[in-house]
Amino acid sequence: MELKDVMKEWKAGKFRPVYVLYGKDRYRMRQFIANLTERLLPPEEQELGVIKFDMSETPVEEAVAEAETLPFFASRKLVLVRDASVLAAASGKESKLEHRTDALIAYLKQPNESSVIVFQVMAEKLDERRKVVKLLKEQDALIPFQELQENELLQWTAKRAEEQGRSISRDAAQLLLARTGTNMQQLAHEVDKLCLHAGSGGSISVADVEQLIASTVEEDVFALIDAMASLQVERALKLYGELLLRREEPIKIAALIARQFRIMLQVKELEQHNYSPQQMAGQLGLHPYAVKLAAEKAKRFSAQTLGKHLNKLAELDYGMKTGRIDKTLGLELFLLSLAA
Repeated sequence: MELKDVMKEWKAGKFRPVYVLYGKDRYRMRQFIANLTERLLPPEEQELGVIKFDMSETPVEEAVAEAETLPFFASRKLVLVRDASVLAAASGKESKLEHRTDALIAYLKQPNESSVIVFQVMAEKLDERRKVVKLLKEQDALIPFQELQENELLQWTAKRAEEQGRSISRDAAQLLLARTGTNMQQLAHEVDKLCLHAGSGGSISVADVEQLIASTVEEDVFALIDAMASLQVERALKLYGELLLRREEPIKIAALIARQFRIMLQVKELEQHNYSPQQMAGQLGLHPYAVKLAAEKAKRFSAQTLGKHLNKLAELDYGMKTGRIDKTLGLELFLLSLAA
């Protein structure tokens, strides 16, 4: 079931007896539950009308029994179930509890009209071999919450600013995304901060993001690599000096540089096999936006050059950790060698 279809039903005052939320985007899952709670129950009824269960501690039949009983001092009942074993695909960890899913199946066939059950499944996929999951799928109760792609994140950022009576330029949104990463909770927090700074009816610019949102070590390392690849030696050394002033360890900086080179090399190899950015992201365990950034930087290097740099970094890492090479000077010499 698509999220937009759920919203249409809610606006029409229709609520399904069961919703199953799953995927990597936990922030939007929490937003879904908060939105449903507000629509289903008035504020004065939420304390008694919302009941929570965790399937790692409680059998699923107890949550079903709660949903079957009539609400107490509330017009409706919202049963929230946190699950990582009943509906989720196998993770290698066996549940310590035995769950009677037949009780849930029986309930799904004749649900209580005054109750709504929401399963928040802490897994990327559901186990579609299970009878209960098949039934939930037939009832169109499954709602995926996959991580948003870059354009979707940019649109979401612009919409959040718009909801607060502000606007944000695309360049500013891209810089914000680069600095905060793809964590929706962090992104929402930073957008709200920028909106507060812009004021009612204001606009958020690149300069605002640069001033108010701190750059990450990963972003600075990316800029460092980019500067050396562009033969901007003075800029690169300045960035390196700023990282040292922030008390970042040269060994950590070298490790981050190695990680970026490794990702770029992997991206180049996967490109040769005609992998899409989405497929690369799945293969490498990265967000598609991170893959896109790595692919852009990788164009400046050949696969052979990246391999050589990784070998040099491995030697440098060994030398720094054994005390044979001065950490600060050793990494500086390596950076200079990139522009040679």
